[in-house]
Amino acid sequence: MEDRKLPADPLATIGGILAIVIGVVGCCCYGITALIPLIIGIIGLVACNRSLREYRNNPEGYSSVSKSNINMAKVLNIIAIVFNGLIVLIFLIMFLVFGVASAASIYKVMEEGGFEGLEHIDDQSFEAEDYEDDYNYEENDEYSDEVDSLKFDTMIIEDVSIKKDTLY
Repeated sequence: MEDRKLPADPLATIGGILAIVIGVVGCCCYGITALIPLIIGIIGLVACNRSLREYRNNPEGYSSVSKSNINMAKVLNIIAIVFNGLIVLIFLIMFLVFGVASAASIYKVMEEGGFEGLEHIDDQSFEAEDYEDDYNYEENDEYSDEVDSLKFDTMIIEDVSIKKDTLY
């Protein structure tokens, strides 16, 4: 009995583990990345089946530890394929349902006259002249003169002295 490894011994195990990890992380990305681990899982499962076929043809040529590793990798890849397949299926159904719902609402709006009621918003111009009557800045402003950066210090001093005089 030889102690050779089967051809897919490390590849199938690593592929199965990666497919499961990427699939779990891919749940956070709304199933977009679930196709990659699904493909990795299928490749790993095909490699496991080929290695097991070789082992059946020549059991004395390979170690039993390598066969058990391939069996474990086969289980990992089957779990990865089922898990990622479900993720892809769930998110495809979600996209179809939301796509049909949004298309139906757009169709309903178009049947009721489309977006014709919103045209007046683009035609209106909002300018400051329209709102001058609401608030007249010159009447309510204590300092109607333009403030120069050099006069600013003197204005603060005058303002403080005015308030100081009114307190006493």
